[in-house]
Amino acid sequence: MDLAALEEIRRVKFRYLRCLDLKRWDEMAETLTADARVHYGTPSYGEPLNFENRDALMEFLRTAVGPGITTMHFAGHPEIEIDGGTATGRWMFQDKVIVAEHRVVIEGAAYYEDTYRREDGAWRISSTGYERLYETLVSMKDQPGWKLTANMWGQPA
Repeated sequence: MDLAALEEIRRVKFRYLRCLDLKRWDEMAETLTADARVHYGTPSYGEPLNFENRDALMEFLRTAVGPGITTMHFAGHPEIEIDGGTATGRWMFQDKVIVAEHRVVIEGAAYYEDTYRREDGAWRISSTGYERLYETLVSMKDQPGWKLTANMWGQPA
C-alpha cells in the first residue's frame, strides 16, 4: 500500500469539503480534474444534481451556495483502493445546510463514491457522488426555540 498516496487522497477529499463549506471556490476547483463528473443525490432540489465537468459544478456552487447558505460537511471512515495513478474511495458523510432566507435546516447522510486520478504529481477527484441514506428538512418556524446565533456569511436568522 502506498501510504503517501493514501494520505494525499484523504487530504484532497478533506480540502474539497472544507472549501465547499468556506466557499473557497477557486481552491475547491483545484481538488477536481477538469473532466470531473459529480452526482449529488439530494431530494431537496426535487431531483438529483448531475454535473459533467468541473466548470459546470463550480458555476452551480458559486450561484446556489452563496452567502445566504451555511453548510457543514463531516466525512470519515474512508475505504480507499489505489491502483497506480488512479484510485477509488468510499466515505461516510453527514451534512447540515442552513438556508436562513427560507428559515429551513436540511440534514442528511450518505456514502460518497469517488474516483481519483494523479495529474501533474497531485491527486485530484475525477468523480464524486452519493445517494442519500436519509435527508430531513425542518422549518425554523416549527421550532420556536431554534435560533442561529452566529453566521460568518451574514446576520444570524
